Amino acid sequence: MSNEKIPTTRLGENGPEVGVQGLGCMGMSFAYGPTTDTDEARATLERALELGVTLYDTADAYGNGDNEEFIAPFIQAHREEVRVATKFGIVNDPEDLWKRTIRNDRPYLRQAVEASLRRLGVEQIDLYYMHRLQPGVPIEETVGAMAELVTEGKVKQLGLSEVTAEELRRAHAVHPIAAVQSEWSLFSRDIESQVVPAARELGVTLVAYSPLGRGFLTGAFVDAQKELGADDWRSTHPRFTGENAAANAALLEPLRVIAERHGVTLAQVALAWVQQRAEVHRMSVLPIPGTRKRSRLAENVGATRLVLGAEELAALEPIAGQVSGNRYGDMSFTSAGRE
Repeated sequence: MSNEKIPTTRLGENGPEVGVQGLGCMGMSFAYGPTTDTDEARATLERALELGVTLYDTADAYGNGDNEEFIAPFIQAHREEVRVATKFGIVNDPEDLWKRTIRNDRPYLRQAVEASLRRLGVEQIDLYYMHRLQPGVPIEETVGAMAELVTEGKVKQLGLSEVTAEELRRAHAVHPIAAVQSEWSLFSRDIESQVVPAARELGVTLVAYSPLGRGFLTGAFVDAQKELGADDWRSTHPRFTGENAAANAALLEPLRVIAERHGVTLAQVALAWVQQRAEVHRMSVLPIPGTRKRSRLAENVGATRLVLGAEELAALEPIAGQVSGNRYGDMSFTSAGRE
């Protein structure tokens, strides 16, 4: 597949045009084991822009700000060409990064945005997400406080992550929401029942995180505990360990058949399926696969030019309903856990 720039889509109903695929930056410095080649990761950021990727996704929770600092030089060097998305709301336990609490209150939000602006070295965050919803704090209050940041020029657009359709509608009534970020892949389709229709109705872009099932859909690993180690976050996910992992690995066979037919990889089939959700649901869909390597980046971007036929889509359709294990050990902080 050629290296021509990828197509674009609109970020929110009245937002800017961005590449139809973004780049999830979390794994460059956090969660998926130690970063062994920072030079390659930085080269991947540069190559992504050359290929038309213009939305770069991070969060203050990714290494307690380390990930924001990691991508900051790149963002600053290309400020007019790229859009940076970051998030607030998840507070990591300094003694255990896998142990988290949620804060959406106004004082914390004000503190968080100033810290993210400082770490990123920018005057304005292009897309600012509420990372998770704090129980007991009305979403109207949080979005009202976020809207103040837009008025003040600290933030350009607002986003929400892992919210229900009802929560999205309530938030959107306070201030326009440009994007909802939720897990969406061949293994995770729970948002299609309510969140996706609400986003389409409101003109909200659906930003699909973990479109490759955190790498599982690529065939890169089967049992996370045995193959990836305790310092890799995926070892805590129920569907990637033990009997669940073995059962789920068997579900990849249709991807292998389709990949062989097209002469592409499993990752490209999985990503092409997510990209085609835009046509299926008649809305803006923007997956943000993550990688540290230019070779994997080129593979991911190539998926934007792969079109799966009706029979192939039908072969992939049953997979999500057969997946064993939840996508998180605690589903209460996901939209599915509250719907």
